[in-house]
Amino acid sequence: MKTTGSKKNLSSSADRRREAVDFNHPTISVKRQCELLGVNRSTVYYKPKGDSSEDTDLMRYIDQEYTDMPFYGSRKIAKALTRKLGVLIGRKRVRRLMDLMGIQAIYSKPRTTIPHPAHKKYPYLLRDVEINRVGQVWSTDITYIRLEHGFAYLVAVIDWHSRYVISWRLSNTMEASFCVEALQAALATGTPEVFNTDQGCQFTSQEFLAPLIERHVSISMDGRGRYLDNIFVERLWRSVKYENVYLKGYQTMDEARAGLAEYFKVYNERRLHESLGYLTPQEVHYALAA
Repeated sequence: MKTTGSKKNLSSSADRRREAVDFNHPTISVKRQCELLGVNRSTVYYKPKGDSSEDTDLMRYIDQEYTDMPFYGSRKIAKALTRKLGVLIGRKRVRRLMDLMGIQAIYSKPRTTIPHPAHKKYPYLLRDVEINRVGQVWSTDITYIRLEHGFAYLVAVIDWHSRYVISWRLSNTMEASFCVEALQAALATGTPEVFNTDQGCQFTSQEFLAPLIERHVSISMDGRGRYLDNIFVERLWRSVKYENVYLKGYQTMDEARAGLAEYFKVYNERRLHESLGYLTPQEVHYALAA
C-alpha cells in the first residue's frame, strides 16, 4: 500500500510540474522550462485522445482563425492557437484538420478545394475587367460551416455586380453533387456572361462544367493562390460567419439550413451595402431601387 501511495504522489508531482510549463513565456523556451522542471518535453504537448469531439472543437478555432487570417498556413495557425488556448497545438494536427475542412493558405494553393490532375483548368478572365452590370459575372465557392457536434460545407452562387446570392446549398460532404445542384438552381434564373470558380475538383468536373458549356458561358478560374480573384465570395463568407454562424452556434444540419435560409433572405433583401450606394443586393439585382 505504501508503494502504491508513493507512486501516486510521484505522478501527482510530475503532473504539477507539467502544468507549470508556460507556453507563452516571453523569454524562456518550452524546452528550457522542461529541463528546469525535470519533465519530458513530449509529455507537455497537447495530444488527441481519440475523441472526435476534440477535433471538432479545434476545427472551430481553426475556422475562426482562418476567417480572420486567410493567408495563414498550418504553421502560423498552430502557433496562433497555441497562444490563444495556452496548450501546444501541433502543426501536423492542424494541417490534417485543415485538409479535412478543405482550407489552405491563400498564398500557396487554392483555398477550399483540391484540384484534380485529370480535369481541365481554364484561365482567369477577369483581371482588370470593369464589373458594371448584373449577369456579367457569377461566381461560386465552398466554405466550412461548424456545427455543435460536427461540420458541414456551404456553397453559394453570387452575382458580382449586385452581390446578390442567387442560390446556395449545404452538404455534409464535399462531393460535386451539391455544387451542381446550386449551379442548376442559379441557371434556372438566368445565364451569366462569365462564370468564375476556383480550380477545385468539384468545379472542374464535367458534371459541373457541362451546363455552362451548353449555355456558351465563358468559364473563368482563379489563378493558384490568387485571393483577390474571387474576392466577392470571400467577403460573403466573412459576413455569413460573423453575422450568422458564429452567433447562432448551430447544433445540426437542419438548424443550419433553416438559419442560413433566413440569413440569406435578410442579406439579399434587407442588408444595405456601402459599395452598392446603401442599396440592398435585391434592389440592384432586379433594378428595384427608385
